[in-house]
Amino acid sequence: MKKFLTLLCTAAVLLSVAGCNGNTTADTTTTTAGEQTTTTASAAPEETVEAWMCECGEVNNVAKCPVCGELSPAAQDAAAAEKESVLFGGAEIPEDSKYVIEEGITDRMTVLSTYVKGNQARLAKVFKKAQSGEKITVAYLGGSITQGSSAGDKDCYARLTTNWLEEKFPDAEIEYVRAGIGATGSYIGVHRANRDVLSKNPDLIFIDFSVNDTHEHTERNINSYDSLLRKLWNHDTNPAVVTIAMTQEDGTSFQEQHSDICVAYDIPMISYREAILDVINNGHIIWDDISDDNIHPNVPGHKVLTEIITTYLQGVLDNLDTIDTENESDLSVPFTENKYEEADILTPETITPVDSTGWTTESAIFGNFGGIWTVRSNDGTFEGVNPLKFEVEAKNIGIFYGKLTTKGGTFDVVVDGQVAKTINSDFTGGWGNYVEAEEVISFPETGKHTVEIVPHTGEKALINISAIAVS
Repeated sequence: MKKFLTLLCTAAVLLSVAGCNGNTTADTTTTTAGEQTTTTASAAPEETVEAWMCECGEVNNVAKCPVCGELSPAAQDAAAAEKESVLFGGAEIPEDSKYVIEEGITDRMTVLSTYVKGNQARLAKVFKKAQSGEKITVAYLGGSITQGSSAGDKDCYARLTTNWLEEKFPDAEIEYVRAGIGATGSYIGVHRANRDVLSKNPDLIFIDFSVNDTHEHTERNINSYDSLLRKLWNHDTNPAVVTIAMTQEDGTSFQEQHSDICVAYDIPMISYREAILDVINNGHIIWDDISDDNIHPNVPGHKVLTEIITTYLQGVLDNLDTIDTENESDLSVPFTENKYEEADILTPETITPVDSTGWTTESAIFGNFGGIWTVRSNDGTFEGVNPLKFEVEAKNIGIFYGKLTTKGGTFDVVVDGQVAKTINSDFTGGWGNYVEAEEVISFPETGKHTVEIVPHTGEKALINISAIAVS
């Protein structure tokens, strides 16, 4: 499969919206594995196109805005057409046929679920390693679905998929890492990846964030997902990465945005969304057959999801000897600005505040994270409480905090003496307490900064801080 980013330019040329000619020499900056190096290379100017205005307000006569990077309408159309040509592995979608959950997924569901077939070189290497009897570590990173909500530890897709791997490779030791945390998307995922996944040195990683990444934070989630794929892919163990696209009952999912990145990098995407909505829309089953709410698969739903995943994996296993393991996916060119590839979290286990007077450090699990810094006011004064103060080194700073159904307080995040963000942690009437994340501030370069959490006075309140996010 040709790379999506390269094809943006190629397709644009074919549509006469961009082109390369001449022998102009220009300085170009290339980003690889989190580092920037500047080299001198031969670059060619883009052909002029019909004037268009992008979202940043610039009027352009080239195919890509030099300010914000947005593509012209014609270039976007070309990119969409190219993506359409590679979806479902380029296979013809079979005609609809009767589907009964107990009888297994149909050929049509198999094709529909192979949303982005992707490069399978690393998967083949993992399977060959397992065949030889070596140990492999399989990790699952995601939200509440990966955590096992509505199915439990024994019947969730992560456990069932690992069971399948153990059956296929009986001579291999398979370490199982389930790193699902409910109500978390890829912004939290990329920051906790070091602690929860990469520290285990995985050989194979499955990612599930499509129903937790919302359009409320579209740009942030695209940046986060891109950086997450790169962070996992570039780890020392060279893990295979497989993405999973889930869906809410009404079809809400971040699948389209995530799949743009998967197509660009030639990373597999297995779509439960495409397969399950199709059989529901065709009247074979109803949503309640596979879910007890509007999001989470129940036990039958997890079994269907497992079958979709393992059918894809079986296809790799069946063709193991013909897969070219020398030519892997190419992630040398970031899909976005690659804002978070170096992301990490600072928690009570890893950092000591400069000042925590009046705050309590608790080791109790909150929101499936580790310890928290917490402060409570019963009269609204926060008497004797100083700002919770940290010294950090970062380019981007965020915060993970408790969203609380009872007396969640308001606080300022002060960076270098200036209020960077005011956060209200109240979630009265909500479905439950959980860990929320906010981007706070970004700087042009990495540097040392002071971060302070300052509670607002005047209200009886509780504030829980789970982590400072840095990248």
